[in-house]
Amino acid sequence: QVQLVESGGGLVQAGGSLRLSCAASGRTFSAYGLGWFRQAPGKEREFVAAISQSAGATYYSDSVKGRFTISRDDAHNTVYKTYLQMNNVKPEDTAVYYCAAAAAFVPGYSREEAYRYWGQGTQVTVSS
Repeated sequence: QVQLVESGGGLVQAGGSLRLSCAASGRTFSAYGLGWFRQAPGKEREFVAAISQSAGATYYSDSVKGRFTISRDDAHNTVYKTYLQMNNVKPEDTAVYYCAAAAAFVPGYSREEAYRYWGQGTQVTVSS
């Protein structure tokens, strides 16, 4: 059974930091690209960051570049993890954050249709 479970969300003040985690199991996710998306109230879900297999490449949206860092840990054979370190957060970062897994970044790492598996999301609220 494939599972992606996010954790680490919560309430944080603007300028603070938060670290999101995603535990993926049920597939050999070391062979998958992993990504983070977010959806703010009343808005469409948008791409945040992605990391390729073997962490060979990372990608960020312009809105988070320089503040967020994506990483992954494939050391465990049954549970694979990806992290999103969020620094200098802003109120506009408030959203539900989702992790996702893609067998290949086709048609692109920022495109939702590239991702086959999704987590349920974790809420991040940034107060001003």
